[in-house]
Amino acid sequence: MTQSSAVQSGTTVSVVPVETPSLGDRSYLAHDGEVAFVVDPQRDIDRFTSLLDELGVRLTHVFETHIHNDYVTGGRALADATGATYVVNADDPVSFERLGVRDGDVIEVGSMQVTAVATPGHTYTHLSYALAHDTGSGEPTHVAVFSGGSLLFGATGRPDLLGPEHTDALVRHQHASAHRLADLLPDTAEVFPTHGFGSFCSASQSDATASTIGQERRSNPVLTQDEETYVRELLAGLNAWPTYYAHMAPANLAGPDAPSLELPALADATELRRRIEAGEWVVDLRNRTTFAAGHAPGTLNFGIDGQFATYLGWLIEWGTPLTLLGESADQVAEAQRELVRIGIDRLEAHATGGPEQWTDGPLASFETATFADLAQVRHHREVVVLDVRRDDEYASSHVDGAVNVPLHALTRSLADVPAGEVWVHCAGGYRASIGASLLSAGGRHVVAIDDSFDNAGSSGLPLVSDPAGEDATD
Repeated sequence: MTQSSAVQSGTTVSVVPVETPSLGDRSYLAHDGEVAFVVDPQRDIDRFTSLLDELGVRLTHVFETHIHNDYVTGGRALADATGATYVVNADDPVSFERLGVRDGDVIEVGSMQVTAVATPGHTYTHLSYALAHDTGSGEPTHVAVFSGGSLLFGATGRPDLLGPEHTDALVRHQHASAHRLADLLPDTAEVFPTHGFGSFCSASQSDATASTIGQERRSNPVLTQDEETYVRELLAGLNAWPTYYAHMAPANLAGPDAPSLELPALADATELRRRIEAGEWVVDLRNRTTFAAGHAPGTLNFGIDGQFATYLGWLIEWGTPLTLLGESADQVAEAQRELVRIGIDRLEAHATGGPEQWTDGPLASFETATFADLAQVRHHREVVVLDVRRDDEYASSHVDGAVNVPLHALTRSLADVPAGEVWVHCAGGYRASIGASLLSAGGRHVVAIDDSFDNAGSSGLPLVSDPAGEDATD
């Protein structure tokens, strides 16, 4: 968790972002020194209760901007644990008690005023929350907006997660909602979105770490383009999203409880082998270089140092028994925390140490290489070049002759990878290692390219480019 303070000039209101980089999201705690509210909390609520204790403030309200598609909320659990009021759109068909609010409703939180603003687009019932405070004039002034999946930094939340039959209506709602926020709020109001930091809930990504309504008015396409241009360009840039998203909204409508973060039982090498042979997933959390050098045969590499939960949740068949291997109990606990955020609550077992403790036989391994190595190898022998980036990344620029199977489709397409020695690459190495581990577990001869795709062309590899595409990074 990364915490930083954004203090509104001339006021006593502070906003503390609580970041979840692996999912590309931010939650927020706002307080006036005495009482506080939280917006869009992740499910591991101990981060928020610890922060409340650290700040010495009392939580009175928990706000949800929308029924989330990319993570399981901690809103109800946090409200129950603290006695706070849980605030959710009155039109969301939830199965739990909450304070239902609609557009224009104002909630007093200590010296702060929070106004619900209907901002459909990411979902039909999406709300933003405008924060007002007396800055010294005697009248409350809007100083910030918690915009959820509506107005993001340089972007907006994607409008296609509810299905193609809703996308056209939602993208137009998104355009109107962004303009409504820009018209309602002063240029100085800070923007605090939930998505846009790597989340696939964002239509595009920005490197910005902070913004205001004025900055967005000058640079965000949704506010600088007419509706038709915005709609056309946004829809053209949309790509696949993780399959686990399908399980998030139903879980959130049910009001999930706080998860257990107690580690599962320890497994020895014999049990690990039994689980692998039974078709269960045994996942090695170590970094890709260490994994490639030596690992228990049949294990898969989803390094905790990358977007671990996003890609594991995307690739695993929901409900597949899962065991985690880590260098330490802390590493396994970190991974378990990531997984409960997307609703994977049950782990079968875990093991710590290293691969020598995780298998009774010889270790498996595969080579790692660079794009320069690939260029040299292709002069001497034929190899299969497997590009596991998304379709849009491949269309933008790819190695001539490369086969494209996006990582999220690879588990269903392993048999379709051409025969021969397979050199696997992505944009930076993380996804390539996952793909290589899947192929290696299936008995294929693989080499993982641990290199930036930016180096492919300068290494002498011929590239095929589509100027209409967009590149991306891991």
